[in-house]
Amino acid sequence: MTIFHVLNRGVDKRSIVEDDSDRLRFVHSLFVFNDVKNVDPNHASPYWREEADARDRLVNLYAWCLMGNHYHMLLSAVNDDPANISTFLKKLNMGYAKYFNEKYLRTGALWQGKSKKIEIGSQPHFERIPFYIHLNPLDFKLPEWREGKIKNTQYALDTLSAYRWSSHLDYMGENNWPSLLQKDLLSEVFGTRDRYEQLICELIQDSSQTANASILEK
Repeated sequence: MTIFHVLNRGVDKRSIVEDDSDRLRFVHSLFVFNDVKNVDPNHASPYWREEADARDRLVNLYAWCLMGNHYHMLLSAVNDDPANISTFLKKLNMGYAKYFNEKYLRTGALWQGKSKKIEIGSQPHFERIPFYIHLNPLDFKLPEWREGKIKNTQYALDTLSAYRWSSHLDYMGENNWPSLLQKDLLSEVFGTRDRYEQLICELIQDSSQTANASILEK
């Protein structure tokens, strides 16, 4: 099984969400477009379909985070077929851009280009990247986490817990967006909730682990 860190940004680093209704739409798109069946890009319902288990998924989504002008995902292709990832990303990016442009009466590209796909090539990379994805929301209030300079770890944990638009809360034992995820793989990495929080605290206080965090986006 090949696992990828996937990310994309708004063109010229512009915002890809303006409010929570946009964020909800993006999360909903993560769900409905992860299906081999064609989905109307104008899907309007903000609610999960009851037949969630009936989907024929294109990818296995393990972790994700939506930020103001970019997103991160950790995923693998169902049946290890790379075409499934390409299909999913095309549907997601085109479908969300269509929604965004129509809502805000704009034209042109929303994304800077095709999503980047970075293959997870080692065990240390695999064990570190989910934390990096989940820690991104600290950029809003505690950007010093990238340099391992967090002093108040409880405030950092509270900041992460207040942010709904990632898979962090699901791995904390809360049903935030459970229909999106296949959790078994990373549950082994994170362990218990207490162990997961402990690992986060160790990471954001250790400059040797965080100083080069940006390399994970290259």
